[in-house]
Amino acid sequence: MRHCSVQVRGLLTRDELDRYNALMEVGSYLESQQKYDLAYHVQKEVDILILPAIERLKEKGRARDRATAEFLESLRDAEE
Repeated sequence: MRHCSVQVRGLLTRDELDRYNALMEVGSYLESQQKYDLAYHVQKEVDILILPAIERLKEKGRARDRATAEFLESLRDAEE
């Protein structure tokens, strides 16, 4: 089973994180039993589950980029 990044995991809601941990546990068990065909489906569920957190991470990045652009523009205005 592939884990998502720490940044994405940090942006999961409590319910999403609980579900994520449960799915990872099930997937790890299936892999230990060499049931890779079933673990694949669990991994797909994990991939779908983390999509909202990935979008939240992207939005944080866009907000940071906007703040940086505003700051640089204020520096240019101050120089003029």
